[in-house]
Amino acid sequence: MLSGRLGATLLRITPRRRVSIFSKGGWRWLGLVCLIALPTLVPIIAVFGGAFNADPELLQHLQQYVLPRVALNTFLLVVGVTVLAGSLGTALAWLIAVYDFPGRRYLSWALLLPMAVPGYVMAFVFIGLFEFAGPAQTLLREIFGSSLRVPSIRSTGGVILVMSLTLYPYVYLIARNAFLTQGRQALEVGLSLGLSRRRAFLRVALPLARPWIAGGVLLVAMETLADFGTVAAFNYDTFTTAIYQAWFSLFSIGSAMQLASLLIILALLLLLTEQALRGRARYTSKASTTPPRIRLRGAHALMASIGASSVFALAFVLPFTQLLIWAVQSISIELNVSYIQATLNSLMLAAGAAGLITAMGLLLSYTRRRRLDLAGRAMARLATIGYALPGPVLAIGIFVPLASLSNTLTAWLPQGSGVITLQTTLLTLMLAYAARFLAVGHTPVQANMQRLTPTLDDAATGMGVTGWRLLTRLHLPLLRGGLFTAATLVFVDVMKEMPITLMTRPYGWDTLAVQIFELTAEGQWQRAALPGVVLVAAGLVPVILLTRRGEKSGAA
Repeated sequence: MLSGRLGATLLRITPRRRVSIFSKGGWRWLGLVCLIALPTLVPIIAVFGGAFNADPELLQHLQQYVLPRVALNTFLLVVGVTVLAGSLGTALAWLIAVYDFPGRRYLSWALLLPMAVPGYVMAFVFIGLFEFAGPAQTLLREIFGSSLRVPSIRSTGGVILVMSLTLYPYVYLIARNAFLTQGRQALEVGLSLGLSRRRAFLRVALPLARPWIAGGVLLVAMETLADFGTVAAFNYDTFTTAIYQAWFSLFSIGSAMQLASLLIILALLLLLTEQALRGRARYTSKASTTPPRIRLRGAHALMASIGASSVFALAFVLPFTQLLIWAVQSISIELNVSYIQATLNSLMLAAGAAGLITAMGLLLSYTRRRRLDLAGRAMARLATIGYALPGPVLAIGIFVPLASLSNTLTAWLPQGSGVITLQTTLLTLMLAYAARFLAVGHTPVQANMQRLTPTLDDAATGMGVTGWRLLTRLHLPLLRGGLFTAATLVFVDVMKEMPITLMTRPYGWDTLAVQIFELTAEGQWQRAALPGVVLVAAGLVPVILLTRRGEKSGAA
């Protein structure tokens, strides 16, 4: 194998130059990057371009009656979820990283498991459990009397609670890694200055970890802003549900694009803020050894165990157990041809998208390795911003240009030849998936690519291996781990993805996520449990990968 012979090759290494579009072959690399970025750029351009074509009367109605309500709801939701999820994630990360108590080692990875539960699955489980006619309230009324009044789960507080339980692991994972690196040293510094443990945490450790915590909180804010399935289950109107209603209920694509343009602006503002905070996340640690964790005893140890275990039970054990119970009760009814076909459709879409997006991520990483100039690097960065854009925005941004192209092609055909409908094909789905999940497929490959030193490429070039042969003979064998991780993550994300599939799928092409949406829209919680169990089981795969990576790095 070529990569195995490079270590014995002695060459004089010359400085590598950046590829400019004006250099020989430079335009080809820039063209490839632009082609990869096209699925992301087209929706953004289409949404902003079509935002001026809305019906004036309908737009006035939306501005007067819809926009103020959805803007307020979205603001309350984003603020509430970021505060609650940020507080939960930070507190649990500090507890796990700094202290030792019964169950800590188990809870260290178990607290990540709620990431496997899609928000819309958590939503219909909690609604089914805690609504007025649900088993929880029924039991409470039997114990305390029929006059007992419990706050409704179908409320702003209910949405915030459910979304916080599914999103706090983002903050927990990032903050835990920061506290594991410098949390105990910061605590010792504070204690040496005469501060109590609480004050040392608030005045020393927390400020040092603030960039990481803020980055995790902003990721939570972006996920909250982009959510469609959870808020739809609660009938809680936000920008994403308003886009869906404007498109499918009011039949006004122009109004939907108006709302989508506002959502893009909000998402990009959050993305820029997150990037700015990530860029300032720098620290150094001069400690040669990591101090041992502080052993909690007595009541403090009991409170720590109960507190962390309660969060885990509420965020994962309770919903997953209820899902299993409902699935067992309904399996004889739901395990039919429709369910099997939806499962096959989900697997086909996920497998196809995983292959396509992983290949695009590999090509993007290879072109970035070619030392592109400023234009190429900017385009490569734009190609991966789709993860910050909500699914409904990408769906409408892909649908409208393809519909316009279909109309143009149909007009060119001889009369009576038929109608071309590119906008409701698997092509639309794949392009939207590529825009949404390219960052997911690119990041693991790019991380592995950066570990390959430039001298490997120079040595291979000296042996006469250049261009695409360099990619296939040198890089591919060394990137197998990153490619597998990328394909796995994309596969799971596409399996769980709802709004893009719901809004752009071919007629009759149902998936497990679409089945859940349609069943929960009718209040059929038990019937939605079986596909929900499958999606949760699929979601456990990336959590296991994260856990194994943390164990290898000593983070747990």
